[in-house]
Amino acid sequence: MSDIDLAQLRALAAVVDEGSFDAAASALHLTPSAVSQRIKALEHSAGRVLVRRTKPTEATEAGHAYLRLARQVESLVRDVRVEVDPAEQNLPTIPLAVNGDSLATWVLPALASLSGTAYFDVRREDEGRTADLLRSGTVMAAITSDAAAVQGCRSTRLGVMRYRPMASPAFAATWFADGVNAVSLAAAPVVVFDRSDDLQDAYLRQRSRRRLAPPRQHVPASSQFADAIALGLGWGMLPKEQSGSREAAGELVNIDPGRHVDVTLHWQQWTLQTPALEATAKAIREAARTHLT
Repeated sequence: MSDIDLAQLRALAAVVDEGSFDAAASALHLTPSAVSQRIKALEHSAGRVLVRRTKPTEATEAGHAYLRLARQVESLVRDVRVEVDPAEQNLPTIPLAVNGDSLATWVLPALASLSGTAYFDVRREDEGRTADLLRSGTVMAAITSDAAAVQGCRSTRLGVMRYRPMASPAFAATWFADGVNAVSLAAAPVVVFDRSDDLQDAYLRQRSRRRLAPPRQHVPASSQFADAIALGLGWGMLPKEQSGSREAAGELVNIDPGRHVDVTLHWQQWTLQTPALEATAKAIREAARTHLT
């Protein structure tokens, strides 16, 4: 492997971030031909294809490692500039992957406390899949249910997010008049976040050894997901942060007290230490201590 050229790494990051060679050229103030030459030179040096020439362009498995390196180098360069010139106004951008429920409840206030310190590029993804964005080099840190540290990262336990089966009072009276059991749960409509959401099924597995397949309503937005349950579209699993005020107002009821699904969340970030990333990690950990169990 030859020495790695920083300009080539910047070209790789731009091609992946912008989605095409033309868009990367515009972002870097180069010609598309110049960007293409840099990518080809980096691939020649690596001895691997690093970019899939698709629409949008994507990093290959080997390209993910180089993409992660590109972002780490850029972070280090930015830190050096700030150290040399404290008046440097180019704030760092921290790309993060966060599950929808955390984003809708406790994460945004934590990030807001860092206003003026960094910018954030937040990717919403299921907590079981956020670690994939770390592996690919797309983000620098993630809130994930995966405790095992991704290569090149460190993992810290944040706490447990507890989900309980909730429904509107009218829905509960209609579908669970004779109690919550395998028969009623097989018939009652359930609200599901998206096709990768397993929370409702995890609860159903607690209630029956046979697979229950109730009618499903998909609502892929965290706050609207809670709205859909309160409006009576179905029952669903909600954390206390989303259901508490509506329970107090009589808009939601716990259909099966004593039953819940716990999701343990972890903070994973690059082992590379930068002031902005460390400040973000501290803010997230402090918020988690308040909102998670």
